[in-house]
Amino acid sequence: MRPMRLDMAGFTVFREETTVDFTDADFFALVGPTGSGKSTVLDAICFVLYGTVPRWGGARGLTNALAPSANEARVRLVFESAGDRYVATRVVRRDGRGTVKTANAGLQLMPAGFDVTKLDTGLSPEDLGEVVAGTPAEMEQAVLDAVGLPYEQFTSCVVLPQGQFADFLHAKPATRQQILVNLLGLGVYEAVQKKATERAGQAEAKLEAVDKVLGGLTGVDDAALSDAGQRVGRMRELAGAVSVAVPELDRARATAREVTAALTALDAELTVLAGVRPPDGIAELARAVAAARVAADEAAAAVGLAEEREEKLRGELATAGDESALRLLLRAHADRERLTGEVATVGSAVTSAQTEHDAAAGALAAARATVERAETELEAAFRAHEEAKATDQAVALRAHLVAGGPCPVCEQEVARVPAMPAGSAVARAVAAGKAARAASEAAKRVVQERDAAARELDRVLLRARAEHDQLRARLAELDEQLADAAAPAALREALDEHARLRRALEEAAGAVRAGRDAARRARGTLDGAEDRLRRAWRQFDATRDELARFGPPAADRDDVAGAWTALAGWAGEQADRRRADRDGLAATVGPAEAAAAEVEARIAALFTAAGLAAPGDPLRDAAVAVERAEAELRRLEERREQAAELREQRAGHEREAQVARALAGHLRANNFERWLLAEALDLLVDGASRILRELSNGQYDLVHDKGEFFVVDHHDAGLRRGVRTLSGGETFQASLSLALALSEQLAGMSTTAASLESIVLDEGFGTLDAATLDTVAATLESLAARGDRMVGVVTHVPALAERIPVRFEVRKDARTAHVERVGR
Repeated sequence: MRPMRLDMAGFTVFREETTVDFTDADFFALVGPTGSGKSTVLDAICFVLYGTVPRWGGARGLTNALAPSANEARVRLVFESAGDRYVATRVVRRDGRGTVKTANAGLQLMPAGFDVTKLDTGLSPEDLGEVVAGTPAEMEQAVLDAVGLPYEQFTSCVVLPQGQFADFLHAKPATRQQILVNLLGLGVYEAVQKKATERAGQAEAKLEAVDKVLGGLTGVDDAALSDAGQRVGRMRELAGAVSVAVPELDRARATAREVTAALTALDAELTVLAGVRPPDGIAELARAVAAARVAADEAAAAVGLAEEREEKLRGELATAGDESALRLLLRAHADRERLTGEVATVGSAVTSAQTEHDAAAGALAAARATVERAETELEAAFRAHEEAKATDQAVALRAHLVAGGPCPVCEQEVARVPAMPAGSAVARAVAAGKAARAASEAAKRVVQERDAAARELDRVLLRARAEHDQLRARLAELDEQLADAAAPAALREALDEHARLRRALEEAAGAVRAGRDAARRARGTLDGAEDRLRRAWRQFDATRDELARFGPPAADRDDVAGAWTALAGWAGEQADRRRADRDGLAATVGPAEAAAAEVEARIAALFTAAGLAAPGDPLRDAAVAVERAEAELRRLEERREQAAELREQRAGHEREAQVARALAGHLRANNFERWLLAEALDLLVDGASRILRELSNGQYDLVHDKGEFFVVDHHDAGLRRGVRTLSGGETFQASLSLALALSEQLAGMSTTAASLESIVLDEGFGTLDAATLDTVAATLESLAARGDRMVGVVTHVPALAERIPVRFEVRKDARTAHVERVGR
């Protein structure tokens, strides 16, 4: 597995979108201050592939993936493995309740030649190739198939956790053994032991179940099979004998049925022939039909006569004139006589009204003359009042005049002041004016009253004249209408004749209705009689149809009573002939039934001899008996075969239980695990010694003795030294050799084809001195120069970073972390 490009957004310290391009970075370093996010880059690789990170402590640490205050984290990794290129994507989100869950995870196989540099930096969903896994549940197996390593081995072979391989070098034997168990996944053998125990229990349960079934498979020995075979033979013999006897039984039963059927048919014919009798009252029915026809004809004739008289009266009434016109003329004579009197009366009223009207007009004229005189007197009184007022004003002014002084009115000098008058004329003028006004108003009231009376008399006169004119006009119309009319007496005679004819017509109509009712009743009586006659003929035809097979004689269709009598006589003769034949036929029924019963008894005896109940259907029952016997034989044979198969299964289950118990016992004793650990440690030390010789230019070999590690120093005459005596640089070389050897061993022990194309060391180098650091740098350069894998280092030591050609500088500000590639 070789990473090519890593995209992050919202992932831990990388709040903003960040891309790390590993293209052509065969030997690189992630550098930067402590806490800047160097190890987070490796965490993102583990997270996008496996959904967790070593330092998170398992899946429960999923909330660590989110940057502070972020609700979503997205990581995408493009990597190569075994020549194929993949893109893995994983997204986690925080929901409304604060729970962080994986929202999306997928793995796609990219097409060959896809340009990774053209990927967007927004981590948007893209069609990047064939979908290998589309859900988080599918990711585990898909990543294992693509990378070749499970999570535990990936973090031990590709991305090495900080300090773990150095701990392995210095650990005590027991601790190292546990580390090997963890790193090599030897815990699987404990699972195998548990699985073997489980399988042993399952095999023993199956063994017990088989024993129970075998316990129920009894009665399948050779004697039982022999008895079953013999019973099959007996049932087959029974079936053969029954097949011979049944046709004989069928013939006997057929003969008995034929004789019995002939007797039954003869009895049925006798029953039919004996039941032929003329219906009661058939002779009276014909007479009733004839009488009803005569009555119906007489009623119809009476109706015709009544209808002729009614029609004649209608003609006479039509020639007598229009009764309504006669009545109108008679009424017009009465109206003329009445109107003549009313015209005279109204004429007198008009004359009287005219006289009253003339008198009222004269009184109105006199009243109006009185009003005019009163108005004249009122006007004279007004003028006298005005003169009196003027005179009184002069007297009032005169009291203030002085002879020789100016007048206050005309300002002329007053020569002389007149003497004062004895009394005032104003009061007299006022009294006279009031009397004149009262007289005027009284006269006006008289005029108003007489004017109203005159107008009312005008209206009365006009109404009287209008009524008189209308009466005279109506009288003229009546005179014109009655100019050529008959006299009232003649008109009354014509109306009396009309009344007589109408009464006669009503009587004739009543006679027609009564005749029609009688005709309907007579017709109903005739219809009923004819219906009874038709029913009698239908009954006759039905009875004769029942006798058609016997050849009855022809019938006279004009005489139903005679036809019934002839048919009944003929039927009696036929019945007598058949009664003579019945006795001989009845004598043959008994022997035929006895012959059938004898054959039935023989067949029942065959079944009894075979140990079976009396048969209902001999052939079917015999066949069923054969089938049951054969089925019982087959069942015994199948049970024998089943028992044999179960015995074989029991032996297999017994062997499986024994093997599983033995395997569980061996694995429980830990001997196998110790052997595996010893072999793994030998292989691990051999591989690490080979790598160490290469890294140390042939100076050191690595060996172990009783679980302890030693180095052999070939520059010091092959001196064997404990690993705790090594310097810092030597310790790093030895630890790196073990880590690389462990990676190779884990890859060899993986169940899938692992592709170890890279290794990233997250190791602290800050405590090393200059000489040791130089050794470490040379060792890493030597490892990278081998060219078989990408080598990455996480460090914050500048002296080491400067010797690595490609560096990814990681820095962090107040908001997010940034990654910048420097070097070639």
